[in-house]
Amino acid sequence: MSDDYTIYAPPGYGRIRFGRTETLHISVAVAALTLAFAIVLSPLATIELQVSEDLGFAYSLAISFVIVITGFLLHELAHKFTAQRYGAWAEFRVYLFGLILAVAFAFLGFVFAAPGAVYIQGNITRKQNGMISLSGPLTNLVFGAVFLGLWLVIPSTTTVSFILRWIGTINLLLAAFNLIPFPPLDGSKVVRWNVGIYLLVLVASIILLLIGMGFVSF
Repeated sequence: MSDDYTIYAPPGYGRIRFGRTETLHISVAVAALTLAFAIVLSPLATIELQVSEDLGFAYSLAISFVIVITGFLLHELAHKFTAQRYGAWAEFRVYLFGLILAVAFAFLGFVFAAPGAVYIQGNITRKQNGMISLSGPLTNLVFGAVFLGLWLVIPSTTTVSFILRWIGTINLLLAAFNLIPFPPLDGSKVVRWNVGIYLLVLVASIILLLIGMGFVSF
């Protein structure tokens, strides 16, 4: 009888990997969402920054790209990296109809998007599933807090202040939205794992969001 209790992990266990199809899907989602957010933010940028419509759209496009990278892409990559860290297969797949709706709704003045999701397969525990789900909103919360904190110490009349405020606020909005405790949103899996941690992250996201939207001031 052997006394060797070594656990042999499969090749690639815990490594971060990207497939060609996944890279294409990510690129399409980033481009479409950047356009959608730029359409919505353009009138606001034109008015608040007191610039021409063309320049307002250019500002909005740049701001929207940062919003999409921090609010969407890094959110999804946090899910992916955490799942792969636990040895699961995880890749992002775009929902094309959801992207079309995002751009269409943008012309109505708001962004409602279902751009896609990270699909995960593997033998993971409830705790691991909860942590994978939490990693996305937590990424938004961190970026939201950082950008909002910078906004609070910069004069509100500057262009930089406008940029920081909206990047932070939309990240916090995405954090709070994704923490709604109903499937398929992240909050449903987080609350099943740990109610205390769920409430802590949710309350922090909501309070900071209210500050960013101007409902709470110092």
